[in-house]
Amino acid sequence: MGSRYGGIKQIDAVGPDGEAILDYSVYDALRAGFGRVVFVIRKDIESEFRRVVGRRFEQKVDVSYTFQELQDLPASFEPNSERAKPWGTAHAVWVCRREVAEPFAVINADDFYGATSYRMLAQTLSAESPDSTAYAMVGFVLRKTLSPNGSVSRALCDVAEGNFLTRIVEHKKLLPKGNAAVSISADGTEQPLSGEELVSMNMFGFTPSVFRHIEEGFTWFLGRSVDDPTAEYYIPDVVDALISEDRATMNVLRSEEQWFGVTYREDKPVVEQELLRRAENGEYPRPLWG
Repeated sequence: MGSRYGGIKQIDAVGPDGEAILDYSVYDALRAGFGRVVFVIRKDIESEFRRVVGRRFEQKVDVSYTFQELQDLPASFEPNSERAKPWGTAHAVWVCRREVAEPFAVINADDFYGATSYRMLAQTLSAESPDSTAYAMVGFVLRKTLSPNGSVSRALCDVAEGNFLTRIVEHKKLLPKGNAAVSISADGTEQPLSGEELVSMNMFGFTPSVFRHIEEGFTWFLGRSVDDPTAEYYIPDVVDALISEDRATMNVLRSEEQWFGVTYREDKPVVEQELLRRAENGEYPRPLWG
């Protein structure tokens, strides 16, 4: 349930023929050459998700489901009894460790990334072996990822020569400011940004080697935060540690796509209009799945 959106936005109809953003993500991924889908969901929405979303894909692609359970933790850790929210995006990837044995992409189900983003990632991953630590991510231009309806969380990326990531830092409260942007810290301090910075939108390319790295980092994280009912472990936390310790590389694939999503309910009409426009321009068939 999206706390800011007020509903299960991953399965909300926004396409001209009732499609969810997730439909376009799977469609674009299949066009790009991906051959399997693993849905990471909560157990309590499994029935509705399978009925409303899953059945649309099960005849078109190999589909699996896995669940992000609070109790699924490394070692002997137990969650705080007060904890209700998930452990974060890195944990959401880690719970796929028994389902995935080949190079794979990670996306948010409620973000529209654009067809070219999937093509770039598929081409890069196709050259990697399952044990490779040469990872990739799609970087988006910050100003193209902001919502006019409220703040968003983004991870800003520092990129070196050769398009390799050198640092990734999560900013929890980003707002548009004219053609630029501003990051507001927990104490209210404002950091001005140009809006041209590259950011992560949680569109990553990994190999199965990342699962052991997540488990190592998550174990360290839990040793310090297991009793905090709100602490979360994010993919950028894993990536930043790996590249700072020279244990992996992250190739940043720059996308010029206009990101859009439904962070807030007020974002929905914009998404609907944009998907209709793309369908009318012939970028997608109507209905999407024929």
